[in-house]
Amino acid sequence: MNDRDLMENMLMLEKGACELFMHGTIESSSTDVHQTFNTSLNASLRLQDEIYSKMQSKGWYPTEQVQQCKINEVKQKFAQA
Repeated sequence: MNDRDLMENMLMLEKGACELFMHGTIESSSTDVHQTFNTSLNASLRLQDEIYSKMQSKGWYPTEQVQQCKINEVKQKFAQA
């Protein structure tokens, strides 16, 4: 397994942790539990962003620029819904 594969796995695991913490936050039965899940969610989101940024800087997670007309099409589609 190379560094890219390891980073992809780390990113997938962190995304999964974010999802679990989000559901924990939503389903919390008390303020203390809600706050604990929310704090963990925010920490996990920061870590996910760090992993993503590192992968992007190495060219392992390329993004493409979208034309403004495509963005406007999507905005209009969801504005009508």
